[in-house]
Amino acid sequence: MTHPAIASGRAAVITGGASGIGLAAAQKYAGLGMKVCLADINADELANAVEAVTAVSKAGDGGVISRVTDVSKIEELEALKSMAYDAFGEVAVLMNNAGTGGGGQAHENYDKWQRVLNVNLWGVINGVQTFTKDMIAQGTPCAIINTGSKQGITCPPGDTAYNVTKAGIKVLTEGLQHTLRETEVCKVTAHLLVPGFTYTGMIKAFLPEKPDGAWTPEQVVDYMFDALARGDFYIICPDNDVTREMDNKRMTWTMQDIVENRPPLSRWHPDYQEAFKKFSES
Repeated sequence: MTHPAIASGRAAVITGGASGIGLAAAQKYAGLGMKVCLADINADELANAVEAVTAVSKAGDGGVISRVTDVSKIEELEALKSMAYDAFGEVAVLMNNAGTGGGGQAHENYDKWQRVLNVNLWGVINGVQTFTKDMIAQGTPCAIINTGSKQGITCPPGDTAYNVTKAGIKVLTEGLQHTLRETEVCKVTAHLLVPGFTYTGMIKAFLPEKPDGAWTPEQVVDYMFDALARGDFYIICPDNDVTREMDNKRMTWTMQDIVENRPPLSRWHPDYQEAFKKFSES
């Protein structure tokens, strides 16, 4: 069983589809007989991805198409939508997956902040704004999957800009799902994909070999498919180091900073390290 949008002959659009989770998802969809439209800003990687997806596709001729796309520009998402609908006549699955990192702390790197927000947050907003109404109008089961991050929930110190974008995606996707379920005769559902430590391009830039603790993109996609079949909204993936139970404790502690009136990010505050250790081990 799986989400009713995922079926042979139907179509998926994936941004950030040239590598990592996006590429793994595209290969999974194509192997099930779905038609796939890949979008990415890197033309060379996109061409390689098309070959890789075509190699496993069961959708026949024309089952894999692509477009070089800068998701920070809504007009490029509109062109992507037109291409997908012209080729396939519908979009059953939209994965707003494109992302980048390296923004920095709250008080620095203004230009990097702009770049990260434009790609990570505005890229997802642009996708939602561009595709959702048409997907509702189809009257068929559809799914919109937005890629968030645990850093958008627990917000660890380091790359505040990245955390802001992923927290924004969480709020956006929650609001989208509420709107969809309140819309009459709407068969579209929204889902927040929250990978754990995953060996993707952003990690490979720093670690040439996969760490033992990381999942592969294929593992994330398999977990996502199982979660979609259950109808989960929050798809919070574990990895080889962190269990879902530990994630639950970390998320609970984070929210309790507000409830208990603790300092923000108390999990990393020296005065609370022992308390968090006891909490996480309880």
